[in-house]
Amino acid sequence: MTLPALGWSDRFVPHFSLYRAAGYVPARVVQEHRGRYQVYCETGEYSAEVSGKFRHLTTSPRSFPAVGDWVALSFASPDGIASSSDRHAIIHAVLPRQSEFVRKAAGSKTEEQVIAANVDTVFLMTGLDHDFNLRRVERYLMLTWDSGARPVIVLNKADLCPNLGDRLAELEEVAFGVPIVAISALHGEGIDALVSYLQPGYTVALIGSSGVGKSTLTNSLLAHAAQTTQAVRADDSRGRHTTSGRSLWLLPSGALLLDTPGMRELQPWATEDSLSQTFEDVEALATQCCFRDCRHEQEPGCAVQGAIASGTLDPKRLASYQKLQGELAYLERRQDQQAQLAEKQRWKQIHKQLRSHPKLRQ
Repeated sequence: MTLPALGWSDRFVPHFSLYRAAGYVPARVVQEHRGRYQVYCETGEYSAEVSGKFRHLTTSPRSFPAVGDWVALSFASPDGIASSSDRHAIIHAVLPRQSEFVRKAAGSKTEEQVIAANVDTVFLMTGLDHDFNLRRVERYLMLTWDSGARPVIVLNKADLCPNLGDRLAELEEVAFGVPIVAISALHGEGIDALVSYLQPGYTVALIGSSGVGKSTLTNSLLAHAAQTTQAVRADDSRGRHTTSGRSLWLLPSGALLLDTPGMRELQPWATEDSLSQTFEDVEALATQCCFRDCRHEQEPGCAVQGAIASGTLDPKRLASYQKLQGELAYLERRQDQQAQLAEKQRWKQIHKQLRSHPKLRQ
């Protein structure tokens, strides 16, 4: 397998020159499970783990390898060439990412989780059944803009939707200029419209909640049943987490497809810029308000409330914008608090070392 077939390009070459001089080889992470990784390189597939030095020096979960990452690899065998009976390797470094889809990790800790790395296009999948949710689409769009990849909204289960035109019109009101493709992955309908994004060496990630049909689409694009699928619940069209981990697949077209488990929780880890890009209509209206600090509630001369009154802006969209704005502000405060605590702990450790220094005790 060649590196270009795995998505390698000239943009990674400058970052790898020092590692190549040290005798390492480039490899791409195709699976991750509890700190163990499956990687592909020019000599095949290997099971890998990070080196002790890497683990010791890395302080952020975001810095550990994620599926889609390019890494500097060495082989476990003494001669540097792994035999067919020894497919183990060591990861020494992660190359700078060209894009990364990140969310806040589930739970109370303020930590980021990298869902996919070095992705060119994100297929944001939503079902045209009970799963259809404009507010969730807005969240996915914000994180995709922040990732550096380009979004494509994929509406699955078009065969179950009698009012497809209405759904498309609703989406166009919140996804300005974003391509929207309606398909039926189960019946293979509309999938040809995705071909232009599935070019050799390009990486596409499937992102969406459980039950939207990511595994069914993966199987359809692979032309064989690589992923297990299950029926969704009849009452709410939610899935059962049949995909348990992220995987990178090489498609017959030469593109690479990164399938992800359904996300029940999508807490943002993004910037104000991505919020502005997602809600450019709201922010454009806000510039026309009489007061710069307008909260868009009952202030006189509020252009946002004026648009709601005239029916040109959905009040639910404003509520979604304000909710995400509040979540990002809370996240920023939490990050500042953690940084302050880390700095306080660092100086506490320095003072402890100074007090224990033999010359200073005399």
